[in-house]
Amino acid sequence: MNSWSVQDAKARFSELLETCLNEGPQLVTRRGTEAAVLVPVREWEKLQRMAKPSLKDLLLAESPRTDIKLPKRGGKRRRETKELV
Repeated sequence: MNSWSVQDAKARFSELLETCLNEGPQLVTRRGTEAAVLVPVREWEKLQRMAKPSLKDLLLAESPRTDIKLPKRGGKRRRETKELV
């Protein structure tokens, strides 16, 4: 992955974009620190799909996706309601 300073990325954006499309993701740095990555749309969409499970995947998963503790059912008595006459 090539590295571009912010100044170079701004001054040569067309070249940055073309390099991204032909060679893959491009790293942009600010003051020598990694700041962002420019990736082709198809690769971004692929990453998005991998990050989000489908509803089908969630429903068929063997383990729960959260640690929410649910109370047991039937442990509490209901209040009696008064009938209105």
